[in-house]
Amino acid sequence: MADLDRVREALRASMTAWATLEVRGDQARVIPAPDLDALVAHLEQADPGWSVGWSCDATSPYVVRARLDAGGVSREGLGSGPGLHDARLAALADAARLYGLGAGSEGRWVEYDPEDGPNTAELDAELGDEADAPAPTRPGTLPPEPPRDPQMDKARRHIEDLIEQLKAAGKSGAATRVLLRGYGETLEESRAIYKELQTILRG
Repeated sequence: MADLDRVREALRASMTAWATLEVRGDQARVIPAPDLDALVAHLEQADPGWSVGWSCDATSPYVVRARLDAGGVSREGLGSGPGLHDARLAALADAARLYGLGAGSEGRWVEYDPEDGPNTAELDAELGDEADAPAPTRPGTLPPEPPRDPQMDKARRHIEDLIEQLKAAGKSGAATRVLLRGYGETLEESRAIYKELQTILRG
């Protein structure tokens, strides 16, 4: 198992990007997030067996889930943004927070230009100062994962079992299109998705 401190340090070193959470006129609210290329490079060294999975729950605005597996544990982050890229970064930032990194998701307001995007120059300088500072000492355990609904967890496991069957049957492409919106926010939605996947498997 990879050292959790090494995983945290890899996440911390990759926090060089900004996710736009919302835009209001000429202002945008942003939060620090892992740069995807940097994250791959750093986590490959910390834990060669790491992985990340994505699911899109909504598109207006985009709502994305990021499941990060590293250091022998899994954490799922949820993020939203005006575009898919920003929502993915926000979800990844939320997953990193569950590994004990970063603050809350309130974000900072900056100037916004429709062509150039958010002006994060001053925030970049702050991030650089934080990167130069020594990493804070943290306990070797993770913060507790938020409580989950046992019924939703059971529904998710059923869906994941069905996905494996679809992969074995060579029908994973059709399943992926169904799962772009995630596994469902409620038990009823999860059951509907499960039925759709069953239909694909029997088709």
